[in-house]
Amino acid sequence: MSLTVRASGTLFSPQFSRTFSAPKLTLLRFSKPSPSRFTPKINMSSSASAAAAQPIVEHVVLFKVKDDTDPSKVNAMVNGLNGLASLNLTLHLTAGPLYRTRSSPIAFTHLLHSRYSTKDDLSSYNVHPNHLSLVKDSVLPICDDVMAVDWVAEDVQGPVAPPPGSAIRVSFLKLKENLGEESKSEILGVIKGIKGKFAEINQISTGENFSPARAKGYSIASLAVLPGVSELEGLDSKQELANVEKDKVREHLESVIVLDYVVASPQSASL
Repeated sequence: MSLTVRASGTLFSPQFSRTFSAPKLTLLRFSKPSPSRFTPKINMSSSASAAAAQPIVEHVVLFKVKDDTDPSKVNAMVNGLNGLASLNLTLHLTAGPLYRTRSSPIAFTHLLHSRYSTKDDLSSYNVHPNHLSLVKDSVLPICDDVMAVDWVAEDVQGPVAPPPGSAIRVSFLKLKENLGEESKSEILGVIKGIKGKFAEINQISTGENFSPARAKGYSIASLAVLPGVSELEGLDSKQELANVEKDKVREHLESVIVLDYVVASPQSASL
């Protein structure tokens, strides 16, 4: 299933804006940028809070929780995911319900974002017994779909751990077939240049996915970090400027996923 990219919207999202609610899980949605009870354990070590001085490995996982899932089981999944932040392998990890879905062929309900120093660290995280046990016991039994995208961001500026309350816009691009490396480089260049054109954005991370088996054909990823939801809304108000940027790469795109997430405040996650 694919989406047609239209001539308006913001940061590769179509003109329309749809909000997918987690099915009958009202306790798990952000209706406004207030602290959530499902909160991440953020690794705020000196290495995680300092400005990035080297390439950062990004890992984003999208989850679609099954309809009518018992909220306590969703709690267990979210709390367990956030608990993985305690692993020394991670520079940063946050997980929780999506704030808003702007464009997606799948009605994802939750997101995990984590960062690593190297691909080897990410690989070690993926096979860590705590991670494997959580996926088997708490994730797969309650999810209809799971999607993961990994990329290396070469020149991320600013904190490795986005502060609580930050708004994150994740965009995944599926490119048309037989697209050459020159076209891919052009797309990545346009995304990297977005930060200089939108003052609301504090940080841009982009790169080419290196885990194709789990990404459903989406090969280019980007992650924009903004101070909060108000800046996210301000970004969406600049459609004309966004269209200028999208026109530079529109001919290369087959489908897009655009999702918004709010980094929750660090506090105990409980019902």
